[in-house]
Amino acid sequence: MQIIVHDTASATLDLLRRPPAERPDALRDLYAPLAGPMSVTGHFDPVQAHRMGSGFPLGDGDGASDGGGDDPRLPAALHRMRDARVWERVADSLDAAWERIDAAVPGVKHAETVHVVIVLGNPDDEHLTVRSSGYFGLGGFPGAIQLVMWPTDTSLRNIGHAAAHELHHNVRYANVTWDPAAVTVGEHVVAEGLAEAFARELAGEQGLCPWTRALTGDRLDRAYERITADIDVAGMGNAFAYVLGDATARLVGQEPVGLPDFAGYGVGLRIVEAHMAATGLTAAESVALPAREILRNAGVATEA
Repeated sequence: MQIIVHDTASATLDLLRRPPAERPDALRDLYAPLAGPMSVTGHFDPVQAHRMGSGFPLGDGDGASDGGGDDPRLPAALHRMRDARVWERVADSLDAAWERIDAAVPGVKHAETVHVVIVLGNPDDEHLTVRSSGYFGLGGFPGAIQLVMWPTDTSLRNIGHAAAHELHHNVRYANVTWDPAAVTVGEHVVAEGLAEAFARELAGEQGLCPWTRALTGDRLDRAYERITADIDVAGMGNAFAYVLGDATARLVGQEPVGLPDFAGYGVGLRIVEAHMAATGLTAAESVALPAREILRNAGVATEA
C-alpha cells in the first residue's frame, strides 16, 4: 500500500489568498485526490460536501456561515497545525497502522494507493469544535481518507490516532461490502468499535477518541441495551442516530433514538472487546471479519 498525505496546508493558504470567486475551483483542486475513490457514490461535489461537512468558510458569499474566507484565524490555524507537524504525524501514524494490519492479516485486500486529505475546519461549527472535540474523519471509501480538524489541544494530540482509526475502516471496506441501503446498525457500530480498539492497540488508551472514553457506567449500559435491541435495523438513514447520537441525527435531519453523542463508539468498543476476549483475536486481525461473526462472538443476538 502506498499512502500519500497531500500538502493541503500549502493548498489552503494559497486558496485563502485568492479572490473569493476563485476559491471554489481551488477547493475542488484540493479535494481532487479523493475524487476517484469517492466516485462510487455517484456525483461527488467537493464544494457542497465541504460546506456541509464543517469545512473552513470560503468567503465567497455562498452557503451558510460562509462569509469568513478572510478570517485571520484560518491562516493562523494552518500555521499552528504546521508547527505541530500534523501532516508528518498523520503520515507516520498511517504507516504504523498499515504495518500492523499487513502483519496481522497477510494478503488482506486493500487499495493500492490511499490518498489522504487533511481539511481545515470551521472554527464556528459547533458540531466540529464542541461535539467532535475539534476533529473527525472519513475513511470508509478504499483509497481515500479525509480528516477535518480545527486545531485545539485535543485535536492536535489525537489527529494521528484518528488517522489510524480511519485506515482500519479503509481496509475493512475493501473486504466488507458497504451498501448504504442495507448496512445495519450492527455493522456500523462494530466498525467503529474495531477502529477504536485498533487505535488503542497502536497507542494505548490515549488512542481512543474522547467521546469513546466519556461514555461509561450506567450511561454506557443504557446505550448498549438501546443499540443491541435494534442491532438489525438497516439503512444509513436509520442507523446514523445509533452511532452518532441524537444531536448529530437532528443536525442532518434524521430522527433521534434516545442516545447521547457518539454512543455507537463506546457500545461498539464494548462489543469488540467481548469478541476479542472470546476469540483471542486483535482488532487488526479482525479487520475483515463479518459483523455478524463479531456480534455472535460477543453474545449479541442478531437475525443476520
